[in-house]
Amino acid sequence: MYTVKCAMASRGRRGGASAREDEPRRDEQAEQQAPAPRGPVLPPPPPVDYGVFMQGLVQVMQTQAHTQATLQAQLEAQVE
Repeated sequence: MYTVKCAMASRGRRGGASAREDEPRRDEQAEQQAPAPRGPVLPPPPPVDYGVFMQGLVQVMQTQAHTQATLQAQLEAQVE
């Protein structure tokens, strides 16, 4: 048990040191590789009306349930 803790502790120290050294390099590379925006800048999208969204979702689910019931009835009629 003691050897496992020592190995994990030493691994953590090495990993932590190398991660800190790499972080600034990653940030610099991300800034250099980011493409410049092209074309016109668009305005933000309009806010979502979640009440309307939920009404539409309920309607779709009701239609799906009705369609499924109809298809089930047709399948049972064919079996008989």
